[in-house]
Amino acid sequence: MTKWTTDNIPDQSGRIAIITGSNSGIGFEAAKALAEKGTEVILAVRSQAKGDAAMASILAELPNAKLQVRLLDLADLASVKSFAEQFNADFEHLDLLINNAGIMVPPYNKTVDGFESQFGTNHLGHFALTAQLYDLIKSTPDSRIVNVSSNAHKMGKLSFDDLAWDNRRYFPWKAYGDSKIANLYFTYELARKIQTANGTVMVTAAHPGLTASNLAKGAGVRFFNSIFAQSGSMGTLPTLMAATEPTAKTGNYFGPSKLAEWRGYPKLVSSNRLSHDADIAAKLWEISEELTGQKFQV
Repeated sequence: MTKWTTDNIPDQSGRIAIITGSNSGIGFEAAKALAEKGTEVILAVRSQAKGDAAMASILAELPNAKLQVRLLDLADLASVKSFAEQFNADFEHLDLLINNAGIMVPPYNKTVDGFESQFGTNHLGHFALTAQLYDLIKSTPDSRIVNVSSNAHKMGKLSFDDLAWDNRRYFPWKAYGDSKIANLYFTYELARKIQTANGTVMVTAAHPGLTASNLAKGAGVRFFNSIFAQSGSMGTLPTLMAATEPTAKTGNYFGPSKLAEWRGYPKLVSSNRLSHDADIAAKLWEISEELTGQKFQV
């Protein structure tokens, strides 16, 4: 099997990409790799200072990179709306949306809008963002949406009667798994809806395996990471494959190829059986529209 690397990314000149959470970790590495191939990259981040630092770091290595920092807080639907409105006003096409940002196993907290923080940030924020950018994506030839999930989706099992964890004991890892299987339900349901509508937008998903990043540092897994985790530049390869590989198809899921998908060069992988339950996916779509107040017409 040939090892897929950034050398496999075709020329991206003239293309515009939004990458959420791109000031660190795999989002940052993806921004750098795509900028090197000619993409104009929008770093969609919560902190202007961290975004500016990330941009400066990329420009130090790639002086000709086309980059912009724009503020986006996925835990605040008003921020999502403001970002999308501004982007739609300023740009005539959007070739690539990488829904990468995420929070991982924090103590129990709620978003501005009252959602459990991981589900609200990792799934609902991206659902609302994608919905509000979709017309622009749809009108752009060869456009793609990539949702970044996790091996932790295998721990996920949504409780629709208590998505906010108001009436259950909170387990951060379980809630994280729920948010990551939600990313996959969203990917597969969006793929179905696009195909039904004879649309041309490609939607794929990826997961980084175990990758050393700020996300994992906050999760009390530093020791485990120091032994098993791969670098950010390796961890971002499944996302880049999902975003640029010419042979990719709608509904594809990419992850590392070695050690039960924890590390290694990327390949086409499969998510678990539960993540392919079309009834749950359809129900989640409907509930996501209700909770975000955002109709998503494909």
